[in-house]
Amino acid sequence: MKSVRCGVIGVGNMGAYHARSMAAGRIGRATLTAVSDLDPAQLAQFPGLPVFTDSRELIRSGLVDAVLIATPHYDHTTIGVDALQQGLHVLVEKPISVHKADCARLLSAAIKPRQIFAAMFNQRTDPYFQKIRTLVKSGELGELQRVSWTITDWFRTDAYYNSGGWRATWAGEGGGVLLNQATHNLDLWQWMFGMPVRIRAVCGLGRYHDIEVEDDVTAVMEYATGATGVFTTTTGEAPGTNRLEVAGDRGRLVYENNKLRFTQTVGSVRDFRRQSPQHYALPEQVEQVFEFPDHGGQHGAVLQNFVDAILDGQALVAPAAEGIGAVELANAMLWSSLRNEAVSLPLDAAGFAQQLQQLCATSKIKKVTENKKNNEVAPYLVKDK
Repeated sequence: MKSVRCGVIGVGNMGAYHARSMAAGRIGRATLTAVSDLDPAQLAQFPGLPVFTDSRELIRSGLVDAVLIATPHYDHTTIGVDALQQGLHVLVEKPISVHKADCARLLSAAIKPRQIFAAMFNQRTDPYFQKIRTLVKSGELGELQRVSWTITDWFRTDAYYNSGGWRATWAGEGGGVLLNQATHNLDLWQWMFGMPVRIRAVCGLGRYHDIEVEDDVTAVMEYATGATGVFTTTTGEAPGTNRLEVAGDRGRLVYENNKLRFTQTVGSVRDFRRQSPQHYALPEQVEQVFEFPDHGGQHGAVLQNFVDAILDGQALVAPAAEGIGAVELANAMLWSSLRNEAVSLPLDAAGFAQQLQQLCATSKIKKVTENKKNNEVAPYLVKDK
């Protein structure tokens, strides 16, 4: 195989963006050969290309070696399972599924040897986060003690939530800011710092918008080592903040305003604390400031990596199997808030799925009255509540 024949399923905002990238030749050795969408009006964006209103027909058309799934969230599981079982390579938009149990079902569907299954976690290509991960994993920061991430620059208007009937509903989206926007940050969190063992969260359901899902979250995480983390996110604040602070036994990292500051202590803070005879002394410190010209290749880089993995065996930037971490964190935060108690990890996947099913039973799908686009319409919901 010299190139990969790619199909895009769901050509709303993100799906159309990915499809246009391939059609314009911006992804090397990838050819856009078909698209699928429930809304025929969306398919009109791609004249002269084979189009399908049923994803199953595209998957079985013989026109594609791989598919990129960019539908509303619940269909990531059902369409992903179908494509994987038919032996196709799959790249799925975030989140890989709505809840942990569906993640496991999706991940178990890959059956073909050397089948490539990736997730669109584009922020993993950002050199700032790559550097943070390196400093943490290499031990240069020392043993992790505390993480605090305030990521409140995901502001969204009411018009955004009114743009699709599935948006911000339990039955349509399965969650709010945790699944739709901050899933990127939750993926980066577990990628850089690992998974906690317990979470206590407070989630505001429709605190800032007329929606039924969470648009404001504050969570406290505990690690087996004793380290703690605080994660705060919302779509209701402006201008918002993006500040990540990480403390370890060898110093502190602060990422904010496109600068990463690493204040490293000459030795172990723990040893200095125990051994210094002085009352108010501080360990000797050296500061480095890292600045990068951009934030990496983002979506295009992940899509190119997917193609290169298929053709050359290149290691994936974001294997789909790692996507379960962000979903589990989001599920645990929401469940903790709904139960008003701490939740232990690994998460009880069946228990949370049952809780979500109860929420879906009372969910109200909004009619799209304005700005009907992005293929965000109720028919996507019925397969997998």
